[in-house]
Amino acid sequence: MSKLPYISTSIFTIMPKMAAEHNAINLSQGFPNFPVDERLTNIVAKLTKENVHQYTPMSGYTPLLSKIAILIKKSYNSQ
Repeated sequence: MSKLPYISTSIFTIMPKMAAEHNAINLSQGFPNFPVDERLTNIVAKLTKENVHQYTPMSGYTPLLSKIAILIKKSYNSQ
């Protein structure tokens, strides 16, 4: 018997289908279907050696949020 008898379709079924329908990158399950940029794998390797393994604060990572805000403002002349 299912532990979730009233759940018929999960987000893990819906998101890959939507990604295929919209020709989008499916990151819903963490497996993009393209090679990972070597710069990213180098960053990940470096950080794992630094023992940085904490979750980001719920409000987001401030330096990243600042960079995104600058990009949005520059790209769309918006805040």
